[in-house]
Amino acid sequence: MGQVGTHDYDMAPAGRYARHIFSTFDTAPTTELVDMTTGRVIRTLATNQPVTDVIAARGLGKTEFTRLDIGGGTELDAWIIKPKGFDPSKTYPLFVHVYGEPWGQTVADRFGGRNDMWHRMLAERGYIVASIDPRGTAAPRGRAWRKSIYEQVGIQASADLAAGVRKLIATRSYVDPDRIGVWGWSGGGSMTLNAMFRYPDLYKTGIAVAAVSDMRLYDTVYQERYMGLPSGNAKGYRDGSPINFAQNLKGNLLMIHGTGDDNVHYQNLEQLLDKLIANNKTTFQMMAYPDRAHGIYEKPGTSLHLYTLMTRYLEEKLPPGPR
Repeated sequence: MGQVGTHDYDMAPAGRYARHIFSTFDTAPTTELVDMTTGRVIRTLATNQPVTDVIAARGLGKTEFTRLDIGGGTELDAWIIKPKGFDPSKTYPLFVHVYGEPWGQTVADRFGGRNDMWHRMLAERGYIVASIDPRGTAAPRGRAWRKSIYEQVGIQASADLAAGVRKLIATRSYVDPDRIGVWGWSGGGSMTLNAMFRYPDLYKTGIAVAAVSDMRLYDTVYQERYMGLPSGNAKGYRDGSPINFAQNLKGNLLMIHGTGDDNVHYQNLEQLLDKLIANNKTTFQMMAYPDRAHGIYEKPGTSLHLYTLMTRYLEEKLPPGPR
């Protein structure tokens, strides 16, 4: 098609026709019906033009894609959204979105939905928003890249993330080293906890949503695929589980969980709370959403409440704007 971005195809049974969805990081998806024998677009089914128009009208620059050299021959993919009215002579808070598990990636030239729109709103308010893919994530970087995370989930990725953040601080004078935040959902929530607990002097504020605090509490099909059996990799399970480093918390931490989460069970939050309380940690807050599942969207007003809560917490604990 000659279009730079991300293309998804849903093929018809006979293979002649396909539903083609195309997007970039800065443009909402367009859906078309395509004749695969000729490449001809038969019909445009949806353009989401109103969403793209809103993005274009907000005054933000084009998202920057880059690679961060963290040494040892390793370069990490990253994207960066700079604030509205960006002035490179001043410093801004850096708010990092992370996933970091082998299931997926965050750094791709595709539209990110509601999180993407939230990140843009934060950039309008004065944050540099970025994301970094550690080694092992589901990026097209080769066999060694993917295999490197085996028995290292939570350990290698949190180290890579910290190295990537430090690289941004060292190479971009407009990043304020005293205002570094991190957030993520599910595996990204776990990575946020590992970031806050394992690198407490780097991150000042974190928001962890639906996080796994102890790998032994998670789905065996997933966890054992990437970590092996607990009996054969006890050290990896221990060192990759953020609950075992909770005593190191220094910064501000907001933890959010649905009590009806049938993927990352609610016990992950309660057991972590017990650990933080036992260590007399007082710089954390938590929000439980009654009867909500892993996506935390059920019942009226939930999504608006969730993103409003996170925005207010971030602005209070990690003030936006240039200095």
